Amino acid sequence: MIYITRRERFNAAHRLYRNDFSDEKNLEVFGKCSNPNWHGHNYELFVTVKGETNPETGFLVNLKTLSKLIRETVIVKLDHKNINVEVDFMQGKLASTENLAVGIWNEIEEEIRLLGADLHCVKVSESENNSAEYYG
Repeated sequence: MIYITRRERFNAAHRLYRNDFSDEKNLEVFGKCSNPNWHGHNYELFVTVKGETNPETGFLVNLKTLSKLIRETVIVKLDHKNINVEVDFMQGKLASTENLAVGIWNEIEEEIRLLGADLHCVKVSESENNSAEYYG
């Protein structure tokens, strides 16, 4: 079994908050990330797929094809958007990095299978210090 990872990037804004919390409680729980005027990140997305190498091509999947799939399925929905307001697969969810990783997984898992591979991991980095990994 071979594992291969594609990195993509996007910029997006979000706010961590709960409607049922006061502004003070949101600030206590989520800190600066609860800013009512939003804040943004330069995200990095790492999608790792696994499977067997095709003996004819030497590839598990064509990385150009994988990149196109990721960009057309999720990056176009996320890049320069407000995750809380504009991203369909994040509606009704707290816009945390953890929930974003799960949401991206759900958006691309079936499409990855159609390429002949299995999705192994979705990693979302919101900064050089903070990231979340989801393994399904």
